Amino acid sequence: MKKLLIVVAIGVVLYGLLGTNSSILQSSTQQSSASVQKVSSAFRNRQSDVQVGGSGVVIKILPDDTLGSKHQKFILKLSSGQTLLISHNIDLAPRINTLRKGDTIGFYGEYEWNSKGGVVHWTHRDPAARHEPGWLKHKYIMYR
Repeated sequence: MKKLLIVVAIGVVLYGLLGTNSSILQSSTQQSSASVQKVSSAFRNRQSDVQVGGSGVVIKILPDDTLGSKHQKFILKLSSGQTLLISHNIDLAPRINTLRKGDTIGFYGEYEWNSKGGVVHWTHRDPAARHEPGWLKHKYIMYR
């Protein structure tokens, strides 16, 4: 009888954990879908100066822009199929040295429209504290 109670208790705990994890996963999926929709809407409506976040897969790594403020540049493909150029100021935030094609990157920054899908910049803090801070997330590390 004691063994049966222990097995039942373990089952209840596991069920609770799985239920919690599935609701967290569902919430994360809904947030991701809303983020993609916000970027898609900004692109479709030719909007700029829109704070957006989400994640995508690196499909191309471009050479760093070294004219003026230095920027690390790469292109992400979102789950919607839309592409985004990420322009990450490496004078104000750390460069992602381990970035590779095929990696997944989380981002939060300011969207600027262009005909190729748009650009996300301000993926860092604002030293003057006049702009909302952004970030990039790669392999569990935040770059701000």
